[in-house]
Amino acid sequence: MTLTITHIGVATMLLEIGSLRLLTDPVFDPVGGRYSFGWGTGSTKLTAPSVSADHLGAIDAVLLSHDHHGDNLDTAGRALLPRAKRILTTMAGARRLGRNAEGMEPWQNTRLESGRTNVKVTATPAQHGSLITRPLAGETIGFVLEWEGQQTGALYITGDTIYFRGIDEVAERFDIGVGIFHLGKAQFPITGPLRFTMDARDGVKAARALRPHTIIPIHYEGWRHFSEGRQAIEQAFAAAKLPDCVRWLTIGQRTDIDI
Repeated sequence: MTLTITHIGVATMLLEIGSLRLLTDPVFDPVGGRYSFGWGTGSTKLTAPSVSADHLGAIDAVLLSHDHHGDNLDTAGRALLPRAKRILTTMAGARRLGRNAEGMEPWQNTRLESGRTNVKVTATPAQHGSLITRPLAGETIGFVLEWEGQQTGALYITGDTIYFRGIDEVAERFDIGVGIFHLGKAQFPITGPLRFTMDARDGVKAARALRPHTIIPIHYEGWRHFSEGRQAIEQAFAAAKLPDCVRWLTIGQRTDIDI
């Protein structure tokens, strides 16, 4: 079964697996908005989505790493959530969102189906910054997707996280064929050197632990609080002699991925 990804921007992707259509971290507001993330942190949106919410078509489910930051779920993204049959997210996020949101603890799994397509989704642990920033960063999760016919392994979406023991646990439990890494080294002036997502060095560590056939970087562009872009990521992977496994997606373009 072919995996087709449209990277709409930041962490927003349309995943097409057979007849199943999944959306991740919906962000569809226009460019230029200023968003507060709490505790004096915030950011400005620098780019518009490459695909409008009106042109998405039907959505079977939303995979939402967390609901409380505007670069992962904004006003327009919230407005489209009722269009999805299911929303898989954190336990805290499901309580806040209600309706069709389902909270998942790490390692809990469920199945998504459309026609003959059947995908097992397992929630994975994520840590949105160091432990001392937990009250600010809040709860996040990632996802592993498995379906019949995968040749290189499962699909893993890290969610917003730094590199920590939980990623090693994913490597112990699953063979990963495609790893979609949330990178960008999210930082804020008020929190100094603390970072809230993986930097390029963390991405290299995750690659060495998981050993995926393909790595797809996302969550590195489009917002002011991202302190590392594509160039820094490319340099780090080249220095680690891992560039051949990195697949850069053209934003807004449907791309078939071998898995």
